Formats: sequence, C-alpha cells, structure tokens
Amino acid sequence: MRRATFILAAAVAACGGKPAAQPPSTTAPAGPPTLEVVRVVQRPIDVTLTMPGQLDPYETVDVHPKVTGFVKSIRVDRGSRVRAGELIADIEAPELIAQRAEAQSKLQAAEAQLAAARSKAEADASTSDKLKAASATPGVVAGNDLVLAQKAVEADQNQIAAGQQTAEAARQAVRAITQMEDYLRVTSPFDGVVTERNVHPGTLVGPNSGPAATTPMVRVVHTDRLRLVVPVPEAYTSGVTPGVSMTFTVPAYPGQEFSGTVARLAHAVDVKTRTMAVELDVMNKDGRLAPGTFCQVKWPVRRPAPSLFVPSGSVGSTTDRTFVVRVRDGRTEWVDVKTGLASGPLIEVFGDLQAGDTVALRATDEIKPGTEVRSTEAKPASS
Repeated sequence: MRRATFILAAAVAACGGKPAAQPPSTTAPAGPPTLEVVRVVQRPIDVTLTMPGQLDPYETVDVHPKVTGFVKSIRVDRGSRVRAGELIADIEAPELIAQRAEAQSKLQAAEAQLAAARSKAEADASTSDKLKAASATPGVVAGNDLVLAQKAVEADQNQIAAGQQTAEAARQAVRAITQMEDYLRVTSPFDGVVTERNVHPGTLVGPNSGPAATTPMVRVVHTDRLRLVVPVPEAYTSGVTPGVSMTFTVPAYPGQEFSGTVARLAHAVDVKTRTMAVELDVMNKDGRLAPGTFCQVKWPVRRPAPSLFVPSGSVGSTTDRTFVVRVRDGRTEWVDVKTGLASGPLIEVFGDLQAGDTVALRATDEIKPGTEVRSTEAKPASS
C-alpha cells in the first residue's frame, strides 16, 4: 500500500502537481433554416388547349308534306345528293282535282253573274240617258220615271262591285287550289345530301295525318360547309376572336389535321354547363367530313393582360385553402391563390402577389407562417 501511494505521489509531482484540463465545448447555437425560393414571374400567356367539339351541318331541314295524299313516287334515298329545286317525291291527291273543278265552276258562275250585272247596268244607263234627254221637253217624261231610272243605274253599279268581289274571291280559291297542287311535287330546298328517308310509295302522308305528321319524309343537310360547335369554358372566352383559324382532328382520319375559322359566338354562357358555344366554319367541298363527327380542337388561350407564374411545386394546398409561401423580410407568410393554366413547369396564379416576389420552391403546410428562414434562390424554372 505504501508503495502504491508513493507511485501516485510521484506521478502528481511529474505533472506539476495540477490535474489535467478539460477541452472547451465546440457546440454553437442553431440558426434559421435555409429555404429555397424562386421569383414570381410575369409574362403573357400563350397556351394551346385541346377542347371537344362537334361538326353540324351548315343547313338542315326536315321535309314534310303540305297536303294530304299518297306517295306516288320517291326519287331519292339515304345518301342521295340533290340540288335546290330538284324533285324528291310526287304525292297523289285525287280530291284536289275535284276541289279545283268545283272552284273553277264557282269562278265561271261568278264571272257570268258579273257579266249579266254589267249588261243590265249598260241598259239601265242607256235608258236613264234617254229619259234625261227627253225630260228637256216639258211634259214628255214624268219626273218620277227619271228618278227611278237614275236609282236603277246606282243599284246596277253596286251589283257590279259585289260581282267583282265574288269573282275575285272565286279566282283566289282557284289559285289557292292550284298552289296546293304544286305542293304535290316535293322538291329540295337547297343543295345537299339526303341523310334520312322515312316513306315509300303508297304511304299516306300529310301535315296532320300519316307518319309524316311527326316524322319527316326525308331529311336534307348541307354538307359542303359545316359548323364546328365548340363549348368553350367561360374562363377562356375572353380571348375568342372571330376570323381566327384553328386546327382540329377527327377519329376517322388519325394523324390528319383540318382547319376552321371562328365565325359566330353565342355571347351568352349556358348556366348548366358554364360554357359558351362558339362556331367555326369548316369548308367540306370534298365531303370527307361528316356531320355529327366528334372533334378535338386545338384551342389557343390568351389573356388580355400578362399573368403571374410560379413553379407548380410552389403551390401548396390543405383541405380548405390553396397557397404559396412568400418570404418577406426573412419570414414566411401564406398567400392564398387560385391557379389557372399550366405552361410547362410553371402554373398561372391569381392572388395578392406581384412580379418579383420570392416564394418557396416547395410549398408545404409544414412551413408555418411567421417562420424565420434564410433564403437561397433556386434556379428559375423555364417554360
């Protein structure tokens, strides 16, 4: 024991008699976290979207008969090309012949009565003139006879006027029946294609009876020129300009593009779909495109003023808000935004932002508002 105590005392003496010093601590206090930020950029938007549309005929008409009768012959069928005024069908209505004969008979009777009234009027006028001349000699003609003769002339004139009206009415009746007979020849109202035929020879047709009462005899559509109807969402209607040419594709010709020109705008938004109907005129001289075809239209979207853009990842969301994390004076703040169109890696935003503001490159709800951060600017995204 004495030997161990001696050795310990010798060791202490060799070290100068002092205990060994402890190394100083190197732990520094933590600073603000580093946050990658980007700048809000402002630029005109020029994005092309794909919108659905449908080709409709420029003109279409359901051909109904105007008179009741039996189809005598029909000269067209589905797919037939017709010209304006070309005969489509003949209708047979024997009763019209009897009606026209009766109307002509009434006209002849009215004209005969008118002729008789005019003859009587001429005779009475001659008698009145002779009596008037004879009355110049006193005592030759009684005054009452002269008055009766003049009244007879006035009555004859009234009879002539009534006869003329009766004859004109009979003449109009004959003309009306003649026009009805013209309706027995059903013609095409314009150049087009027959897309539907619903009657055959012997079918009873008419405006109030037969299958044509609710179903047309034929349907004719104009296909040389088509209407491409596009329901444009109301958010994209501000940049629609008549006269602009747009391209579209159809399933029947994959890989091929066709073009149309903006011609008409509805200038009203459908409250059910929140879209506005826009029509494009499409020339179809070769007949390759068919009415009713579904189309995909390449629709350019432009804003009247430049828009603000941030990278898509800079927009965060929770269950009740969509936001970006703006860094101002070294602290974070949430700014509520609404998103618009995407342009490459950037997305259009609307909110309390200005061009040049710095926002977090990656927005998450883990970055709480008011957090002190150290910003480092990331490489800007390019569209």
